Amino acid sequence: MAKPSSTALAAKPQYYLKKMTLRPNPYPCKLKKSVTIRLDVDVVEYFKALSEQTGTAYQTLMNDFLKSCKEQKFTPKTIWKRAG
Repeated sequence: MAKPSSTALAAKPQYYLKKMTLRPNPYPCKLKKSVTIRLDVDVVEYFKALSEQTGTAYQTLMNDFLKSCKEQKFTPKTIWKRAG
């Protein structure tokens, strides 16, 4: 295999980062927040199986489902059981 020439390894001027001007992110409203959450195993398995069927990442499917709940103002019926 041939070794790349030294000119091929030199940085191209259009990629010289010190001369680049920074500009604000044009999509700040589309940024997502990273969270840590514990989910039941069967819930994760369901979305992973659905992911394989649809070709969409399971995290995206979960986000879309939760977004749909938010838009429909769905309120879960959570019942907490007291310990003891």
